[in-house]
Amino acid sequence: TIALLQDKQLVELNKEQANNNYAVGDIYLGKVKKIMPGLNACFVDVGYEKDAFLHYFDLGPQIHSLIKLTKLIKNGTYKDKLLDRLKLEHDINKSGKISEILSRNMLLPVQIVKEPISTKGPRLSTDLSIAGRFVVLVPFSETISISKKIKTTEEKARLKTLIESIKPEGFGVIIRTVAEGKKVAELHNDMNQLVDKWNVCFKNIQKNKVPAKALSEEDKASAILRDNFNQDFVSIICDDEQMVNDMKNYLEVIAPERKNIVQFYDSHIPLLEYYNVEKQLKQSFGKHVNIPSSKGAYLVIEHTEALHVVDVNSGNNISSGTANKEHALNVNKMASTEIARQLRLRDMGGIIVVDFIDMPNPDHRKELYEHLREEMKRDKAKHKILPPSKFGLIQITRQRVRPEKQIDTKEENPNKDGEILAPIFV
Repeated sequence: TIALLQDKQLVELNKEQANNNYAVGDIYLGKVKKIMPGLNACFVDVGYEKDAFLHYFDLGPQIHSLIKLTKLIKNGTYKDKLLDRLKLEHDINKSGKISEILSRNMLLPVQIVKEPISTKGPRLSTDLSIAGRFVVLVPFSETISISKKIKTTEEKARLKTLIESIKPEGFGVIIRTVAEGKKVAELHNDMNQLVDKWNVCFKNIQKNKVPAKALSEEDKASAILRDNFNQDFVSIICDDEQMVNDMKNYLEVIAPERKNIVQFYDSHIPLLEYYNVEKQLKQSFGKHVNIPSSKGAYLVIEHTEALHVVDVNSGNNISSGTANKEHALNVNKMASTEIARQLRLRDMGGIIVVDFIDMPNPDHRKELYEHLREEMKRDKAKHKILPPSKFGLIQITRQRVRPEKQIDTKEENPNKDGEILAPIFV
């Protein structure tokens, strides 16, 4: 279990599963099972109990080159490890038909973009990419694109020139925000690691039977460090000695001056209990969630098949008059802070509708909307927030790439049948 705390408060929870196949970023060699012209999509066998789904929009412009390379690798005629000798095919038409490109039983390297959720199999893309700390390697492309968050023209030019000199032919590169100000050696090192991964993927496509995994996304701890690590991290505490060493080695590569923030925790008190994570878990999951520091206000979180509904209740501390209007705004702002945390913590996705306490004042509504947007800025998942509707509802969509986290907050009642609130929570 990996818990991310901000000012001692739990904001994200990741569980590493030993057999976590079909994780976002994994590359598989699959076989096309069924073409669905009506959906302009197909189903692909990647070894999961349900066939995975691949839409025309997710094929990527260079799908013909990928199909050609796969055939050459499989029949042993392509000997190069990289793409120098592969003549790239033409890009596909953006509004074409899948039946013109793919056919049944065709072998296809695919990447997981959405993990299997409830009754659905994984969702796939054939627009492959391999993510590193500073750069992302994109086969069959020559484009170098730079994160929009890097603002200065000089830095953009420096990075572009630098990457152009070290990138292998036939690959495009996306330069990530954290590459800003980094030296040649660090970027080169990152690029070499990605090229090595591409070679591993290549070998696995060559020798593995279909369907099979060709490349694993990094283990959760490294992936979290890769995508989240920044100056805000003050300490990383871990109760597994091997993992401490792995993380130190990883930080040695990406931020050598910070590797000492990783510490080994060796105590008889379980790590998650010592840092109060256990208690916060029991408090944070379940239908009713108290809003800290609001003197009794709480959220009610309900899940339906298609959407999540969050109701904000002020509890019993509401007064009347002008103060009440201010009070409604304050409770709503505290609630939106908690909602932003809940979305990250539970990894809730799809459509979320929030029923805030009514606020007749339009300025208050605007202030609440801006506050919620500010609180959601730390959320890595793609999301969109609409301004309040006439009924005071705010709608949020949030990208969901893996199943939502469910943690049971009730425990067996030791005295009678049935369940009770967990003692640690009480």
